[in-house]
Amino acid sequence: MADTSGRATATVATAHASRYLQQLCKHWSHKFKVECDAEQGMVELGAGVLRMRAKPDMLEVDLEVTDAEALPRVKQVVAEHLDRFAFREAPLPFVWS
Repeated sequence: MADTSGRATATVATAHASRYLQQLCKHWSHKFKVECDAEQGMVELGAGVLRMRAKPDMLEVDLEVTDAEALPRVKQVVAEHLDRFAFREAPLPFVWS
């Protein structure tokens, strides 16, 4: 059986990583299971799991989805939502790998 999972990581340069992480977690807590504090967050999305870590100068994003074909769309949704909270510096510079 083929592995159909998909994974992507990104670094996002910003001095407001903790703020954006907490805002996104709070926003999605109404829809998904969320664990969050000022330094890290986890969101159980319908398509997979989003983990974030706030550093002083960047936000680290780790995204793992169960269907690799959904990965580009989920990456886009995460980036668009974070850009909404970062409207003063959007679009954020996502460096995906």
